[in-house]
Amino acid sequence: MKHTDFHIGLEFVGIAGFRWLCTDVGTRTIVAIQLDRNDPHWYQGPPYIAKEVVFDEAEMTRCHRTEIEAIAAAIDESKTSGHPGYPYQAVIRMLKARHAHRYPHHGVLRFDRRRADGEILHPYAGRKDGEVWFVELYLPFLQTYDAMPESDFIALPRASEQIGPNATHETEGKCG
Repeated sequence: MKHTDFHIGLEFVGIAGFRWLCTDVGTRTIVAIQLDRNDPHWYQGPPYIAKEVVFDEAEMTRCHRTEIEAIAAAIDESKTSGHPGYPYQAVIRMLKARHAHRYPHHGVLRFDRRRADGEILHPYAGRKDGEVWFVELYLPFLQTYDAMPESDFIALPRASEQIGPNATHETEGKCG
């Protein structure tokens, strides 16, 4: 969905098929509450008892008006994605590492980055070595692992579906 598709009171489907209710529309974000309770009192507001969550531009594009649209988009993505996917062993390693350390900068893990040679770097965890935070990385095309200082990682350009100077559509990390 696009930002212009949202309005206060709109019910929509978010990531993993969860239902949401739009409670506010900002200039580049929306705010919503998850519709995960049977008791309608949770949804009386504003202010709401249910936690309001901010959706940014990247998160909005992964939302859909209906479950049918969400399913169709998932099928289409599986057929057209250039993403290599992750082997089971890699996913297990990434999840274990993510839960082994308390990394406070979750936003750093949201977006894959691209090295100068074009290799995709998928961040999956962070760890501190002395005073420096390192980002743990999975390189999906090489199927190897690496780490780099957080400051070096965030200085790299975000990975995109288009390669080239006009690349604008960002690809979020797929693991957690």
